[in-house]
Amino acid sequence: MSKHILVTGANGQLGNEMRNILTRREDVVAYFTDVNELDITSKGDVDSFFDNHTVDYLVNCAAYTAVDKAEDAPELCARLNAHAVALLAEAAHNHGAKMVQISTDYVFNGENFRPYREDDATCPVSVYGETKLKGEKQLLEIAPDSVILRTAWLYSPYGHNFVKTMINLGHEKKQLKVIFDQVGTPTYAKDLAAAVMIVIDAPAWHSGIYHFSDEGAISWYDFAQAIHRLAGIETCTVLPCRTQEYPTRAHRPHYSVLDKSKFKATFNTVIPYWVDSLAHCIARITTHNE
Repeated sequence: MSKHILVTGANGQLGNEMRNILTRREDVVAYFTDVNELDITSKGDVDSFFDNHTVDYLVNCAAYTAVDKAEDAPELCARLNAHAVALLAEAAHNHGAKMVQISTDYVFNGENFRPYREDDATCPVSVYGETKLKGEKQLLEIAPDSVILRTAWLYSPYGHNFVKTMINLGHEKKQLKVIFDQVGTPTYAKDLAAAVMIVIDAPAWHSGIYHFSDEGAISWYDFAQAIHRLAGIETCTVLPCRTQEYPTRAHRPHYSVLDKSKFKATFNTVIPYWVDSLAHCIARITTHNE
C-alpha cells in the first residue's frame, strides 16, 4: 500500500528537500503544494483538497518566517503560523490523516544555559515565536495525535539562508562582522526532511513534540567561519561582534540549542554532526547540484 503524503510549503527549503526524497520513493504518492496550488489560510480550499485527495500524512512546511517583518505584520504572521495550522489540523483529523508540523526554537526566550527539552516552559519573545507557539497549541487541541518537530537555524541550497548569504558576501567583501553572542545549532534541511520521514516510516506512530537539529552548538560567528573555510573563501576576514551592535526589529534568543535525546531514543536514530552536514550542503551549492 502506498503512503499518500501532502507537503505544504513545498517551494521552501524543507519542502524542496522533501520533494527530493519523496519523488524517489516508489511506495509514496506525494502532493507538493504551495500557495498557488493550495491556500492553507482558506478553509474552503483546505477542505476541498482533502475531499478530493487521499491523504495519509500531512507535512506542513509552510510558515511566515520573516522574523523582523513579522513584528509589523502580526495578523499576517498569525494567519499563516496559527490560523492555517488549525485549518490543516481540522481537515487532517476529520479525514484520518496524521499531521507533522514544523516548529521552531523561537518558542523559547533563549535564557537557558543548557539545551532546551520538549517539556521546558515556552516563552517566545517575538511575534514569530508567539504565532508558532499558538500554532502548536491549536494543533494539539484539534489533533492531539500529531507530531511537532521544533528545529533551528535551517539552511539548504534552496531559497535565502545564512549559508548562501555568507558565501555570497565572502566573495564580495574583504571583511564581515558576524554576531558571536547568539548560540544555537545549524540544521541542514536535508537532515530535517530525513527526520520527517523517520517519523512517518516508523513501525508505530509516536505523537508528541520533538526537538530536531543537527548535533553540536556554535555561534553565528563560528558558523560563518566554518562556511568560509569549507567553501574555500580566503579573501574575506570574519570578525566577531555583539548582538547590540546590530539591533534588529525582533528580539532573538541568545541561546537556542535543542536537546534531541527524546527524538533519538524514540526513533532509535543517530543525528548528523553539523560540520559534516554543512560540508555536504556547500558541495551541492558550489557545484549547483541542488
